[in-house]
Order: sequence, then C-alpha cells, then structure tokens
Amino acid sequence: MTTPATTDPTPDYAALDAWIDAHFDEQVRFLQTLVRVPTDTPPGDNARHAEITAAALEAMGWAVERHPVPAEQVQAAGLASITNLIVRRPYGAGERARPVIALNAHGDVVPPGEGWTHDPYGAEIVDGKLYGRAAAVSKSDFATYTFAVRALEAVARPRRGAVELHFTYDEEMGGELGPGWLLAQGLTQPDLLLAAGFTYQVVTAHNGCLQLEVTVEGEMAHAAIPDTGTDALQGAVHILQALYRLNADYLQVRSGVEGITHPYLNVGRIDGGTHTNVVPGKVVFRLDRRMIPEEDPAEVEAQLRRVIAEAAADFAPPRGGRALRVQVRRTLLAHAMRPLPGAQPLVQALQRHAQAVLGEAIPAVGTPLYTDVRLYVARGIPGVIYGAGPRTVRESNAKRADEHLVLEDLRRATRVVARALADLLAG
Repeated sequence: MTTPATTDPTPDYAALDAWIDAHFDEQVRFLQTLVRVPTDTPPGDNARHAEITAAALEAMGWAVERHPVPAEQVQAAGLASITNLIVRRPYGAGERARPVIALNAHGDVVPPGEGWTHDPYGAEIVDGKLYGRAAAVSKSDFATYTFAVRALEAVARPRRGAVELHFTYDEEMGGELGPGWLLAQGLTQPDLLLAAGFTYQVVTAHNGCLQLEVTVEGEMAHAAIPDTGTDALQGAVHILQALYRLNADYLQVRSGVEGITHPYLNVGRIDGGTHTNVVPGKVVFRLDRRMIPEEDPAEVEAQLRRVIAEAAADFAPPRGGRALRVQVRRTLLAHAMRPLPGAQPLVQALQRHAQAVLGEAIPAVGTPLYTDVRLYVARGIPGVIYGAGPRTVRESNAKRADEHLVLEDLRRATRVVARALADLLAG
C-alpha cells in the first residue's frame, strides 16, 4: 500500500524573515511618508493623511476602502475630518473563509509640544532611530502590519481565513469615530483583533478612563478690591486639592491583573481668567481618572462628582460674595479591556515567535493605558495588543518630545506578526 504524500503545514519562518529583510528599506520609507504628514488631534483634520496612506497601499496593489465619517458627527466631537480605511485580504472561501483577523493602528496623534531636538514631522533617522511624532505610537504599526501581511502573502500564501487592515483616526479622542464607527456601521466583524503595540509585551488587558470637564464660576472683580468678587481660581484650587487627595486612597486599591497596579487621577488642563488685574470669574479644568478593570465606572464617576460638589460647597466666598457655581460634564468614558478566552491562540503565537525573534521570554500582561481595542472586545471580538515598540513606553518618548522608534524593533515586530499570522492561517 502506498502512503499518500503529506505537506508539512509548518510555515517557513526563515523565508518570511528573509522577505521582510529584503523589503525593509521600502518599509522604512513607507513609515517616513506617514510620519511626515501631520495628524495633530486636536484639531483632528486627518482625512489628508488617510488619502496619502490609501494611495501608498494602492501602489502596492491593494484595494483600499475609504470610509469618511459624516462631517456633522466629526464636528460634534470637536474635530475637523476623519476618513477610516479598510483593506480586506481574503484567502479562503466557504468553510475556509474564517478566521478573519483584523489589524488596527491609529494615525491620529497628540500635538508635538515643546522640547524637540528633531523635527517632529521630519522622520529623520539618526543612529538607527526614526524620530517623529507617532513614530512609535502608532504610525509605526501601519508599517508593521502592512509589511507583515505582504510577507505572509508572498511566502506563506495562506489558503484559509482573511486579514483586514483597519487604519483609523480617532484614538486620541476615544475611538468612537474610528473603530467604534466602523463596527457600528456594520462594515466589519472580525473573529480576532491585533492592535498597535507600544512595548515588547503582549498586552491582553488595559485600564479604563473617565474624563470630566469641570467649570467653576465665581464673580469677577477688580484686583484692587478683590473682596467684591468671588475668586473662581481659588475655588478651583480648593476643589483640586480635594481631588488630588484621592490619589492617596487609590494607592490602596489594587488590581489583580499583572502589569496594572492601582487607579489614579490627573488634571491635564486648566483655563481661566480674563486679565492679570481682574479676579477670575471662571476657571475650567479637565481631569483624567484611570480605572482598573475591577472598578465600576458609574461608581467612580459618582464619587468624583460627590467630592467636587462637597468641596465647592465647603469653599467660603468673601462676606456677601456669590457662592461658587460648578458644572461637571463627562467628555470621555472608555471602559477597561478584559481578556476574552478566544484570544489565546493569538497570544500564544505572538509569545512564541516574540521569544524566538527577540531572544527573551515575552509576558502577556495588562497595561495602565487605554486603547481602541476595548471597542472590539465590547462586541465580543477577542483582542490583543502587539506591534513595534521598545521594552517600555518611556524608552520611546511616546507622547513626549523626541518620540522615536528603533528601526530594528520595527523589523523584529514585523517578523513576529508575519509568523503569528502564518500560524493562524495555515492549513
């Protein structure tokens, strides 16, 4: 009896790596093109970047779907323009059409800020590092995912499942007009998600985030006779002190998720006053409260509103002066991401290949950041965070001056992602 011939289903990882190496200069040029187009959010006028990205992908031979978000929705969110992109790469049909694995990275970024020694939109390469806003988070993973998929198709040639690239433009403002909008419109329903990374770690959970805008109103007065008004800045300081005291209590609230420690509160912006010689009549500040996965967002918000109201009531205006008036408005609520069981095959493939490529064991952990991944997970789509990045967020200066990406980390991450996709779509 003749034994039927069999084909080894194990992907050729060395060939994948070699393809990535052979095309690495092209990959770096692609990333430079993306970094050189500003996408500061606010103001969030990012449709141009999406068009340039789409044109570059089309030059590689891919069809690109452009999905502009209606202008009224964008403007209501305080932004100018958003066009989200989807690239669909199907490999199988019928029973072999799944799994569909989505790869998501965001192109919007926080403004550069001060202190740069390199042009934040120059994409300069110095000593093996590419400098620029979003070089590390997360235009880098536009390049990681694009070239990992190109390597997959050139070498592994999968015959089942599909890959979708989701390049979106609303992460900095919460993601509801990025992945949230694509999902709500029924434009995609993947089985697994891999989203832009920022460290060597494979991230399976993250914090939630609540942001509030607090408006404190007193009564303006001439600085020469301050007792004739109610100083809104002094009132805001009184409230801020009460809020900051909560951070001491938060140290005692511990998360059971490795990589996540405790909740914390930060006030990131304060505006107010009209002139140096005028007692401020109004001050507005914005606070950011990071919530560990175990916390209930409704309870967190209720506590913050209670602390603000009690502190405002406790503030004593001048004799006969107007009491403080305080308004609190929620500007963002991002739920925490929890791991879903269906993510394990992707987690294990990423860990296995990251260890092989990086030469060290790579943990699967949580992170105190919050991301768009929660929007997929909330719809039952298992999500994992992994892409180009250093060992820690701090090393890359992400969201700081001189943000940069070590180019070898881009090469390594692309290898890991290509290998993991080949495993999941083999057979």
